[in-house]
Amino acid sequence: MKRVGNLLTRIIERENLRLGYYLALRGKRDRQDARSFADELENNLGALADGIWSGQYPVGRCTQFIIHDPKKRTITAPCFAERVLHHAIMNVCEPVFERLLIDDTYACRRGKGRIAALHRAMDFSARYPVILKLDMRSYFDSISHELLHQQLKRRFKDRRLLQLFDRISDGYETNPGCGLPIGSLTSQHFANFYLAGFDRFVKEELGSRGYVRYMDDCVIWSTSASQLRRILARCEEFLVRDLRLHINRDPLIRSTRNGFEFLGCRVFPTHLQLNHRSRQRFRRRLRNLEEAFVRGLISERALQARATALCAFATAGGTKSWKFRTRVIQQMPVSGQRLEPGEPGRELEQQGRELSVGEP
Repeated sequence: MKRVGNLLTRIIERENLRLGYYLALRGKRDRQDARSFADELENNLGALADGIWSGQYPVGRCTQFIIHDPKKRTITAPCFAERVLHHAIMNVCEPVFERLLIDDTYACRRGKGRIAALHRAMDFSARYPVILKLDMRSYFDSISHELLHQQLKRRFKDRRLLQLFDRISDGYETNPGCGLPIGSLTSQHFANFYLAGFDRFVKEELGSRGYVRYMDDCVIWSTSASQLRRILARCEEFLVRDLRLHINRDPLIRSTRNGFEFLGCRVFPTHLQLNHRSRQRFRRRLRNLEEAFVRGLISERALQARATALCAFATAGGTKSWKFRTRVIQQMPVSGQRLEPGEPGRELEQQGRELSVGEP
């Protein structure tokens, strides 16, 4: 594929930087660094453009915190000015990354996403009897800066842009020369792009027509378990040799009719169900919301809005969860009282029923 150049001048155009600012502002309006940036917006955008062009704009300023969702992850959130920078870069460069990805890669792509990946997985499960499910060990922490730089140089020819890419990726390490931070826009696209060669290896060299990837979660379908074991051996060899990655222990090979866990659901040939981990998370978060409401930490309107978002996740893509959600909502304490099945006047219960209309 021909390398793409002359992108840096488009990145530093004032309208692109302003668009990057508005995209970075979503959900961050109340943050002090966002308000400070907005107070001197034109001056800050001008300094950003000058710094990008000269190669001197500081990168790596961030805040780190740990989440357990469900496993422990360190989130590295860039400061607001760098969020503007990342959005400005991807406004221009995202179409280039997009052209390098196959259709069945679903993370960080417009018109794709988690639900599309689940529906595609369900479709392949109806056509093939056996699946191989694998993912990478400590994926973001294992990405090689050296190999990422090489991949980017094969696709982009603007020297200053490549230097900016290198500074952004090299500003974070979990091991010498390895690691991308979870929590930044550029990391998501770099990490998705890093496995593009693996996608083509599976589809073109191994000839696997049934294949779906969501970041580092990969599923391959076939007509026999023996063929999938051969495919697994070839995949392990390619990942270690070409990308310095290792597959997590015990990759799954099983019949599609028994279902398999993928992206928070259990995928069957005919339907989707919430998996055990998603059920636990739903129950915990809904109870935490109710406790916050009882203690007066959030308003009734906020409780309803956040509960609606949780229910939307549990029903997205036609996922079957009505009985489970109804049971959880009926067991919730409201203002210190427990709901009884069928008890009228409880808005959360009614909300759960309304959201489930039309569900199997």
